[in-house]
Amino acid sequence: MNHRKTLFKCLLASLGAAFCLAVSAQDIQSRSFKLATANPEGHPGVVGAHKFAELVAAKSGGKLKVNLFPGSVLGGDAQVISAMQGGTIDFVLVNSGIFSSQVREAGIYDFPFLFANAEEADAVVDGPVGQAIHKKFEDKDMVGLAYWELGFRNITNNRRPIEKVEDIAGLKLRVIPSPINLDWVRALDGNPTPLAWPEVYAALEQRAVDGQENPITNIHANRIYEVQRYLVLTRHVYNPQSLAMSKRIWDKLSADEQRILQEAAQEATGFQRQYQRDSEDAALAELKQAGMQVTELSEAEQQKLRELMQPVIAKHADVVGTETVDALQAELKRLRGG
Repeated sequence: MNHRKTLFKCLLASLGAAFCLAVSAQDIQSRSFKLATANPEGHPGVVGAHKFAELVAAKSGGKLKVNLFPGSVLGGDAQVISAMQGGTIDFVLVNSGIFSSQVREAGIYDFPFLFANAEEADAVVDGPVGQAIHKKFEDKDMVGLAYWELGFRNITNNRRPIEKVEDIAGLKLRVIPSPINLDWVRALDGNPTPLAWPEVYAALEQRAVDGQENPITNIHANRIYEVQRYLVLTRHVYNPQSLAMSKRIWDKLSADEQRILQEAAQEATGFQRQYQRDSEDAALAELKQAGMQVTELSEAEQQKLRELMQPVIAKHADVVGTETVDALQAELKRLRGG
């Protein structure tokens, strides 16, 4: 029931005046939830999920328990999102752009070179644009609770070091299964290969694909360095991750239970983002120590990469919706003092 249970206790003061003290009892039932993510144990996303579970338990007096299922043990992203919509999984932590299959506006998070830095990304996703996108989740039986950080994506491969944009041509690169990811690889004359994340390690190991692209902490946590030799720091896309809940489950909760989950998600957000950022330098050092050869594009090559991405961005602006694109660009202009 979505109401507060209030116990009224009337006391008689020594002067004969009567007054009532309202003592609130929170409306919390004992509940157990499932949280699914592709991130493995040790990944900043899972560290954040543990923090979220800890906060939920503390705020509910132990009545609400969040059980974690990392490493795609409950299925790939598409499977767990569908299960969440159906109410058989309670929470998912998924790359926000992957939700574009349900909410087209979420596809903007796969736009190349959208954010100059993480601080810009925080301001946008926590502001009106990001919150409006999460609000649209509700029409698809989902509740967007928070944006956590996956990070800036970089390219790995097993064929050659990438020192100029032309070195990407001909590489068979695994991408997240979405149209914009196919298009930006094609714009670089690469061969995009969409694969669900649980299939990627084996595909790299068996040389079914030449490479893939992901944030540094993902490459490290998923041991991609075992099956890839070359890494180029392109930082071509910034990905937030959405912590989302089944609306079918959410609507069954009391107002107190909903408040606890919202508060815990927001408190865990700052912790998770900082942990992710603190982890990146150490993860990169360990990738180098593990034998990965790391290169960076010159400023001229980086600019060439940006220019090649512009037609892709223009094409997908119509897909995502010009209202969302215009609102985000206006917010970035404001943040940059333009």
